[in-house]
Amino acid sequence: MRALTWQGREDVRAETVPDPRIEEPTDAIVRVTSTAICGSDLHLYGVLGMYLDKGDVLGHEAMGVVEEVGPGAARLNVGDRVVVPFGIACGTCWMCTHGLMSQCETTQVRAQDKGAALFGYTKLYGQVPGGQAQYLRVPQAQYGPVVVPDDGSPDERYLYLSDVLPTAWQAVEYAHVPPGGTVVVVGLGPIGQMSARIAAHRGASRVIGLDLVKERLAMAQRHGIDVIDVTAVDDLEAAVRDLTGGRGADSTIDAVGMEAHGSTGAASAQKLAGFLPDALARPVIEKAGVDRLAALQTAIQLARRGGTVSISGVYGGAVDPMPMMDLFDRQITLRMGQANVRRWVDDLLPLISGDADPLGVLDLRTHRLPLEQAPKAYAMFQAKEDGCIKVVLDPR
Repeated sequence: MRALTWQGREDVRAETVPDPRIEEPTDAIVRVTSTAICGSDLHLYGVLGMYLDKGDVLGHEAMGVVEEVGPGAARLNVGDRVVVPFGIACGTCWMCTHGLMSQCETTQVRAQDKGAALFGYTKLYGQVPGGQAQYLRVPQAQYGPVVVPDDGSPDERYLYLSDVLPTAWQAVEYAHVPPGGTVVVVGLGPIGQMSARIAAHRGASRVIGLDLVKERLAMAQRHGIDVIDVTAVDDLEAAVRDLTGGRGADSTIDAVGMEAHGSTGAASAQKLAGFLPDALARPVIEKAGVDRLAALQTAIQLARRGGTVSISGVYGGAVDPMPMMDLFDRQITLRMGQANVRRWVDDLLPLISGDADPLGVLDLRTHRLPLEQAPKAYAMFQAKEDGCIKVVLDPR
């Protein structure tokens, strides 16, 4: 089959690799019909190569058609149209039954002291081959894959159940927005776009999105979000206070993570770590703290006293400085974590199945390209060129 493989820093290639096969009774094989590039994939593309081997298959946002089912995954049928959650969970362990599928005790990567295994996401999370491929082996298929209607609708109606929608829903849930409250979303990439729309759908009186890319700002505006171009204001905190009764936002969401703009020194450190031998680079990433914290610092700054900061952006460093005195003095609540995908599917599926499309899922993808053009797509997405907000790859 053809699959997108990691070959080195900012070097991904479509190659021919062996077809996946059933290895455990609870496996299924899915023929991938659509697979997306996530902002987290850019961490692998540019920063976290020390945890990858040449030839690793990337990608954790995929959907398709079931081609083969192991005897322990008999709830699925050959021909089912399914979305594959990016985290691999069993559904029956203590963590899963308490709604923490991202901490699944069956698939936890204990050798790395990490949570549940993820598709296409490095040795830290199990080195499971990913979904940017023509076929995908799905472990724990007795629980994970979400069967969606085979109703002739485009894949993009359901594809984002794999990551974007549950991650955004959890971001809003963790933001603990009071009824009629105000929310600031820092970063209007795919997660930020959907976080803003979900916050508005769930009753926030005002949702403010921050970004510096005009296409992202325009997309958010189409969905009724108040936007601020951070390059066009001298005092961002004052601008947000003006929109939030003078106090700041009840809740803020960091939808950016470790590659935020505005952290020049940390950006240089990330690049330097990427050029070190793997054995030296891993401790630098894990212990020295080389995240770019501009987005998180902004989210903290813009929350009102007693407010909540929800972090959905991915961070990697261990000892990055945090403004603990300020957080304590202002009584800020922080909540964060990898999305517990299956926990939120029942809330989301009714919203995306009908014609109303209240979350605007059909207005997120900006580019659909063949899998063979994935190297071009990664470079375009990283550089935010050609109005690129969300790329879906077609492996067929």
